[in-house]
Amino acid sequence: MTSQTRLIATSAISWIDGALFPWEALREETGVAVLVDGAQSAGAVAVDATSADFYTVSAQKWLCGPDGSGALYVREPEALRPRLISYPSQAEYDIAAATWVPKAGAARFDPVFAGATSVAGLEAALTGLPAGRFERARNLTALFRERLLAAGFDVVSEAGQGPLVSFRVHGEPAETVESLYDRGVVLRELPGTGLLRASVGWWNDEHDLERLLEGISAR
Repeated sequence: MTSQTRLIATSAISWIDGALFPWEALREETGVAVLVDGAQSAGAVAVDATSADFYTVSAQKWLCGPDGSGALYVREPEALRPRLISYPSQAEYDIAAATWVPKAGAARFDPVFAGATSVAGLEAALTGLPAGRFERARNLTALFRERLLAAGFDVVSEAGQGPLVSFRVHGEPAETVESLYDRGVVLRELPGTGLLRASVGWWNDEHDLERLLEGISAR
């Protein structure tokens, strides 16, 4: 970072090990605008996007929205001038005078009309999320991490972080992923790290954790 830095981009949660990044302090400490990638946080942990200048949301992950849906929070949309002028982004326009006035808020950045089905699906997903989901996922994550450690696995994810648990197994990670997939259990191999990552959501239960543990212990 230098005196010419205008934007800091960071993740809210590491996709490698679920670590929570202290991004809230970045803007205050640096005075530089902060863009937060919330793909692994929105829907997984409680989020206050208003502390960021920009906060992106990938809704098909933890929010259980349609593929390709998402959102971008902009704290001060009026401070930015859109680079693309489109019909949906205009509040007023005069073709003869070649002048236009952008819409208020983030709508001024809409390049095209949003897909109605995606928007409706995202709204349904957001209104259908159960209360207590963050606490449930947090408790299941802590339980799974403890069970892995008790079974002798090398767990790299720290306690009290996001609902992603990364660990090492004996043998080839890719073979473990394939074997568990055949059992109906989905893990992700993290290329170049030798790690497997489990995403623990509110939709899981202790039986799911048992199936996963049995699968990796049998190899």
